[in-house]
Amino acid sequence: MADVDAVETQVRSFAATYERVKAEVSRVIVGQTDVVDGTLVALLAGGHVLLEGLPGLGKTRLVRTLADALDLQFRRIQFTPDLMPADVIGTTILQDDERGRRFEFQRGPVFTHLLLADEINRATPKTQSALLEAMQESSVTVAGVTHPLEPPFLVLATQNPIELEGTYPLPEAQLDRFLLKLLVGCSDLKALVTVLERTTGDRDPTPQRVAGRDEVVALRELARRVPAATPVLEHAARLVLATHPENASAPSSVKSFVRFGASPRAAQALILCAKVTALTQGRCHASIDDVRRWVRPALRHRLMLNYEGEATGVTVESILEDVLGQVKP
Repeated sequence: MADVDAVETQVRSFAATYERVKAEVSRVIVGQTDVVDGTLVALLAGGHVLLEGLPGLGKTRLVRTLADALDLQFRRIQFTPDLMPADVIGTTILQDDERGRRFEFQRGPVFTHLLLADEINRATPKTQSALLEAMQESSVTVAGVTHPLEPPFLVLATQNPIELEGTYPLPEAQLDRFLLKLLVGCSDLKALVTVLERTTGDRDPTPQRVAGRDEVVALRELARRVPAATPVLEHAARLVLATHPENASAPSSVKSFVRFGASPRAAQALILCAKVTALTQGRCHASIDDVRRWVRPALRHRLMLNYEGEATGVTVESILEDVLGQVKP
């Protein structure tokens, strides 16, 4: 009984901390509830986020506010065509002082907790790939030496869906390393008026610290321990398999318009996000509904349309709707 009480206490504490952080971030970031939710869930699930939206919608402010609310380090990199890998991860330099000559590693901006990779698709593939090891392994290797990154480490990368001239589309291998792809849309009238009142006056709210690094790490560890029953795991697997055109359970739109379906990482993303969602709602087990809630954010960047799909203007969102309709709870 004591163990059960301890678990229930941990779950209640998780839900309470999540709500405090969400409320504090939402106090500053107006009209982006889904994006705030998705970013927080990704942080607690141990994944990375790709934010797609037009300039000026508050993406940078969101990351900075989250860092302030959680007392985490925050760095921003503006990706440009002339940005080099060393500008991201750091480099080894020769030091010559009273202690003699020696090589010393100069850390790059990737050594932080929250990293905003702004307009990541404007950098060359060589520089984009510099983030790969950091995102997957939470470490970087320079001159044969591996340097670990302090947890929690979260990359939030932004890209502009309109301006494609002079951009380098992210390769599939890197897209697959983002736990979620969140679409940042324009605010409604009420939210936009609130934004104008705050940003053109002298009372712009400042986020307050409501949690710390150690708490975030502990919440991540707790999320990993949430059980997911076999039917829940099977449902996530069936959803992912239904995005493969060669699979018998795939809907007709997948068979007609999809070239490559989602990878096993997509199923992992569904389960991890489902576990965090369960805890935020005060439950100690993930459900099928928790899994289905994250199908669009977790899979929209992992499907590759074929030529016919591109030519006919079919959207990945509509295909995922068909997948959800085909794979019943």
